[in-house]
Amino acid sequence: MKSQLEQIKINAVAEINAAETSLEEIRIKYLGKKGELTAILRGMGSLSHEERPIIGAIANEVRNSIEEALEIRGAELKKLALAKSLVDEKLDVTYNAVNPVAGHIHPITRALERMTEIFIDMGFSVAEGPEVETVTNNFDALNAPADHPSRDFQDTFYITESTLLRTQTSPVQIRAMRGMTPPIRIISPGRVYRSDVADASHSPMFHQLEGLVVDKGITMGDLKGILSQFAKTMFGPETKTRFRPHKFPVTEPSAEVDVSCFVCGGKGCRLCKGEGWMEILGSGMVHPEVLRAGGIDPDIYTGFAFGMGVERVAMVMSGIDDLRLLFENDARFLKQF
Repeated sequence: MKSQLEQIKINAVAEINAAETSLEEIRIKYLGKKGELTAILRGMGSLSHEERPIIGAIANEVRNSIEEALEIRGAELKKLALAKSLVDEKLDVTYNAVNPVAGHIHPITRALERMTEIFIDMGFSVAEGPEVETVTNNFDALNAPADHPSRDFQDTFYITESTLLRTQTSPVQIRAMRGMTPPIRIISPGRVYRSDVADASHSPMFHQLEGLVVDKGITMGDLKGILSQFAKTMFGPETKTRFRPHKFPVTEPSAEVDVSCFVCGGKGCRLCKGEGWMEILGSGMVHPEVLRAGGIDPDIYTGFAFGMGVERVAMVMSGIDDLRLLFENDARFLKQF
């Protein structure tokens, strides 16, 4: 048995020193549960009392020698692997780098930033609200009763019967009126959602910018003055505005607002489809019921509100005739702007 142990030691150390990769298989071969050294130790029960301590000491020495050889060779292999990786993964820092391609602002972002900037210059502050809204804030408080068409489950993304993805940023106006004391002068930009099939002029997700002014003595003339100034600043000093009567639940009286085509000056062209005018937003005097829902006495205060689609403005600014192009992320299209 003594000679067997010595032979195991010689064989194991030789295999370890010659190893070029992992040492785990060698460790298991000699020191594992079914290893050669383990098998010898299990046979010590047949030895006499005098032989056991002698063979046991030799076995421990063999184990220690094998473990030491494993540790030394393991350290050597790590150094060799590191040296190899330094050569294989060498980075030539003198190599000419590839210049990164500079991006630019998306047409929607550019339009939204410009619109926000104009209204801030006119004294408005920015108010924000959640995109997941209550039905109360999105419809009831905005004078849209339960039988209003927009409340159909086919037209709106309902989460529960009482919560939904907001269909407009108008709920921010309700939150602002409840949390602020007039005078109020805010805009509320953000994403909104409607269950529309994507086509050249519709998308289930788009952006709006709405505005609200509430104070004593606010009139339709104030609304027209603000929107006229916005149009001139946004589209050019020669831009004219046109107000057409309309019907919105949140405002009374209400009006659609058109701007003269800034390309043809109102003569008619491809961009304005020969009409000379382009519709950009809806507006009106805040309905008394909406003021009450916001906790404001309509006998003391009046106000006006307006809202416009940011994509619509971006398309007008950039001469884009298909809304889907703004969301397809085609670099060839976006590079034009």
